[in-house]
Amino acid sequence: MSTFVLLHGGAAGSWIWKPVRKLLEQRGHDVYALTFTGFGDRRHLVAHGITPETHVADVVNALHFEDIEDCILVAHSYSGAVVPGVLAAAGARVRRTVYLDALVLKQGESVAQAMGYMTYEQACGIAAAVRRGDVPLYSDVAGQQREMAKDAPFRMSAERQAWMLEHLSDMPMMCVVGGVQIGAESVSKPVDYIACTDTNMTQQHARAAELGWQVHSLEGDHAVLVGDPESTARLLETFA
Repeated sequence: MSTFVLLHGGAAGSWIWKPVRKLLEQRGHDVYALTFTGFGDRRHLVAHGITPETHVADVVNALHFEDIEDCILVAHSYSGAVVPGVLAAAGARVRRTVYLDALVLKQGESVAQAMGYMTYEQACGIAAAVRRGDVPLYSDVAGQQREMAKDAPFRMSAERQAWMLEHLSDMPMMCVVGGVQIGAESVSKPVDYIACTDTNMTQQHARAAELGWQVHSLEGDHAVLVGDPESTARLLETFA
């Protein structure tokens, strides 16, 4: 049996992995699902200084204090921005790295930049405004996803979508516009990248392929870990 460490995406928290976590645990695996500072059940800790590097520290500290070794590190969505820093600081504790429809950022690049939402200059300008206190600490990612779901529902039951949308919380703004200190190009270990078939992350899929990562296809949308936890857990087990 294996040890999985599951990292969440923007507007989420450890809760989003609950359906997958239960399946993996039922099959005998040890599973740790972490919540980043300023997200989900830790949203009360939001502050101007929270950046992707804060979340690198969250993961590295969890690996240390939980005595986690030889783990499979799984990153969904935003947490792809965090993983290269984790591998640089604590790569010896990670046996295998898996990206689930996750961001593939270059050094100095922000989430907003990588997704094509802003230019480098625009992202830097907003980051400076956050540090001055001129703009809100949070980006309304949760509200945006709820509005989008009205016109384009997620590929899951109405009940499951309602549960997911109700649990979403806003994302620290600096995690959207702040550039990462360590980029994906620094990762020397092999990475398995799971590319969902119905998603706006296709550019990230291409970046993974360009880095020589092994790309696997998974039928589903960006929230497949909620919409089809069975297929998600089954695929993750193949990396164990």
